[in-house]
Amino acid sequence: MTIRNELLDELLKGYQKPEDLLGESGILKQLTKALLDRCLQGEMTHHLGYAKNDPKGKHSGNSRNGSYDKTVIGEHGEMAVTVPRDRKGNFEPLIVPKGTSRFTGFDDKIISLYARGMTTRDIQCHLQEMYGVEVSPALISTVTDAVEEEVKAWQNRPLESIYPIVYLDAIRIKVRSSNQIINKAIYLAIGITTDGTKEVLGMWSSDNEGAKFWLQILTELKNRGVQDIFIVCVDGLKGLPEAIEAAYPKTQVQLCMVHMVRHSLKYVSWKERKVVAADLKLIYSAVTAEQAAENLEAFAQKWDKRFPTISASWRNNWERIIPLFGYPPEIRKIIYTTNAIESLNMSLRKVTKNRGSFPTAFKLLYLALRNIAKKWTLPVRDWKSALNQLAILFDGRLPLA
Repeated sequence: MTIRNELLDELLKGYQKPEDLLGESGILKQLTKALLDRCLQGEMTHHLGYAKNDPKGKHSGNSRNGSYDKTVIGEHGEMAVTVPRDRKGNFEPLIVPKGTSRFTGFDDKIISLYARGMTTRDIQCHLQEMYGVEVSPALISTVTDAVEEEVKAWQNRPLESIYPIVYLDAIRIKVRSSNQIINKAIYLAIGITTDGTKEVLGMWSSDNEGAKFWLQILTELKNRGVQDIFIVCVDGLKGLPEAIEAAYPKTQVQLCMVHMVRHSLKYVSWKERKVVAADLKLIYSAVTAEQAAENLEAFAQKWDKRFPTISASWRNNWERIIPLFGYPPEIRKIIYTTNAIESLNMSLRKVTKNRGSFPTAFKLLYLALRNIAKKWTLPVRDWKSALNQLAILFDGRLPLA
């Protein structure tokens, strides 16, 4: 639709400064109100079946019965609109529905700001500055609480039967509980689908990160339809590999090399970390498990006198490290690190850093996850090649298309 220049010229008569267009009494707000009022009258005409003052309305059984003013909130601030009434009282306006005080889309703005880690006070200030609207903390809570049913449905949704690769990890956040601030572990699971795209399988909370709770999570995944996982990538939590194997006996557990290196470097001074890290890379980047073992022995001979705990740690975890060397490069680069979930955790920490603590974390974290997942539209790099290799290595477990 093209708006005639003559109409625009008429509207802009007397325009001198931006406030005349965008201000509280500006043209844009006046025009919006006029259009809304006209639309409401049009809806009433459609509802009754005849126009105002039309003789058809006589003895029709229903007619106009005055109007009432209603204040609604939108992108242009607060606005009073005139809503017509009918005698039967069954007129239901569509553009400004009964029982609502906010235009469609305004609640989405509140949720979007909340999902980016803004506090209630921040959201209040932002809406006041941008739209000249005063929004109460109770309204913000009401709008964001409406997401909780969506969270429940998401957390209990059925999952795919096979995820070739799954990453497990947990982050810690501060939560208010019984007038106390406690650290709570938030457990996350990301699956790589057979199409190669990432999917957050679920989010759970507990006071502490432990293998027993991970077993409950894995059992829940199984109950939600996950029948098989080829490889699970984890950090070094004690007992977690055993929990995985208890739930999915055929699943291969792979320790994250980045976690192993990070743990090893805790014992090394900043000055020497670069050299030690380079020597550790010779271990996990080896072509074969035999070469990796030789490189670990060489590392021990070079560094054991000063850092004996490093080689001991790698030897203790060797059973969970060496599966890496049985895979081709296309798969190795996907599983040697839990970077996929580490990156997710980093994004979640960004939205939580402005908060001292939470009465509940799920609402905010779910909204943040929803925003992050919108970007996961492409498969992981070289996925088709990796999937072909997985189909061979895990023969018979990948269903034919």
